[in-house]
Amino acid sequence: MSTPPLASGPEGPGALRPLLDTVLDALDSGRRARGGPLPAGGPDAVAARMRDAVGDVLPDQGDPDALRKLVHALAEGAADPADPLCAAHLHCPPLAVATAADLAASALNPSLDSWDQAPAASELEALVTRELALETGLADSVVTTGGTESNQLALLLAREAHRGGVRLVCGTNAHHSLPRAAWLLGLPEPVIVPAPAGTIDLAALHEALTDISGPRGSLVVAATAGTTDAGLIDPLPEIAGLCAAHGARLHIDAAHGGGLLFSDRHRDKLTGLEAAHTVTLDLHKLGWQPVAAGLLAVRHPRDLAVLHQRADYLNADDDTEAGLPDLLGRSLRTTRRPDILKIAVTLKTLGRSGLGALVDQVCAVAREFADLIRHHPGFELYDRPTISTVLFRPAGAPDAAVAAVRRKLLTEGCAVLGRARLDDRLWLKATLLNPDTRPDDLAALLKLVEGSTPR
Repeated sequence: MSTPPLASGPEGPGALRPLLDTVLDALDSGRRARGGPLPAGGPDAVAARMRDAVGDVLPDQGDPDALRKLVHALAEGAADPADPLCAAHLHCPPLAVATAADLAASALNPSLDSWDQAPAASELEALVTRELALETGLADSVVTTGGTESNQLALLLAREAHRGGVRLVCGTNAHHSLPRAAWLLGLPEPVIVPAPAGTIDLAALHEALTDISGPRGSLVVAATAGTTDAGLIDPLPEIAGLCAAHGARLHIDAAHGGGLLFSDRHRDKLTGLEAAHTVTLDLHKLGWQPVAAGLLAVRHPRDLAVLHQRADYLNADDDTEAGLPDLLGRSLRTTRRPDILKIAVTLKTLGRSGLGALVDQVCAVAREFADLIRHHPGFELYDRPTISTVLFRPAGAPDAAVAAVRRKLLTEGCAVLGRARLDDRLWLKATLLNPDTRPDDLAALLKLVEGSTPR
C-alpha cells in the first residue's frame, strides 16, 4: 500500500492540485444542491442527510471518494455567509485571498510555540500584531481565537497586574464571555451596570465606580464597541474619563466594531479606543477573514510578561541567550497555527483603502435596509444602524410570532435572520457583512419576512 501524499515538500503542490479541483467542484455542487442560504428541512433533515453521506465514520477500507462526498455534504448542509439572505450573525463571508492564504498555512503547518517550528511565521506575527496594535492606539497585540479568548486574556492580564484583586464592571449589553471569564478566573461576581438604551448608562457607571471600595486599579471596566445584538457602541470617551477619575482599568471589547478603524468615514465612532489598557479585535467579523482571526491589543507590553512559561524543549535558556526567539509568552496556547498569514495577506493585498471600502459598503447596505424598513407600513425599525446591524419586526406582531417567523424561514431554507431582545421586545436581526448585497436582495429578504408573518 502506497503512502498517502503529503501537502508540503517536493510532492506537495502536485498532490494538492487535483485535490483542490475536487474540493472546488464539490463546493459548487453542494451549493447548487442546497439551493439557498441554508439547507431546508430543519435539524432532523440536515442530520439525516449528513448521516447518509458519512455512513461508516471509520471503515475498515478507506474510500478514495471521501473528500468529494464529505465536502459536497458539508456545502449542501451549510449556512452560507456569502448568500445575501444569510444575515443572522457576525459570520462574515471570507475573502478569497484570505482563504487561499489559509491553505498555505495548512500546507506548511507551522506551529507558533517555538521558533524552530515557525521561523518566518513568528517574525510575520510580530510585525503584523505590532502594526495592528498601533492602529488601535496601543503598543502591542497577541493573536487569539476570537473575542471570547481575548476577553478572558484581558481579565487575566488585569488580575495579574493587580495581584489578583480585581473586579469586573460591565454593562448588561456586554458579551456573555466577559462574566464567564470572571467566573473562570475566580474573580468576584461582576458588577453589572444597566444599559437601558443598549449602551452603558453613564450615571449608573459613575455610581457603581463610586460605591465600590478598593485600591486604585482594583476595578476593570469593560466597554463594548459593537454590541452583539444591535451593533451599538458605548460612549467610549466618557467611559474612559470615568475610569481615569476612579483609577479603574479599561478594557474595550471591539470584536465587532474594531474593523471601523480601517474606514476614514467611520473610524471616529471608535474615538476613545486609545485610552484602553486592552482592546479585543476580531477580523473574522469586519475583516472578512476565515475563522479564527482574533487579537488582543495591550497598552503596556510588560503586562504580557505574566504569560511567560519555561519548557526546556521549546525555549531553553541557552537557546534564548543564543538569540532564538521565545514564543511561549505570546499566547495562552502552546500549539498555534499561523492565523496571522491570512491577515497579513489581506492587509497587504487590499491596503487600508480596500478594507475601508468594504467597511463603508456594508455600513451603507445596512442604512439602505433600514430606510426600506422605515418606509414599509408592515414593519417597525428599532433604530438607525450604528455599524451594519439592523433590528426590525413585523408591526404589531407579538414576540411569539416574531420568533416563529424566524424559525419558519430557517426550516424552509429561505433566509437566516438572528434575534435580539431590546426594549423588552423581540426583534429580528439582520447583520449585513456581505459587501456584494444588492438592493434587490434587501427587498427579497423583506418580502420573505412579510410572507412568513401570520395575518
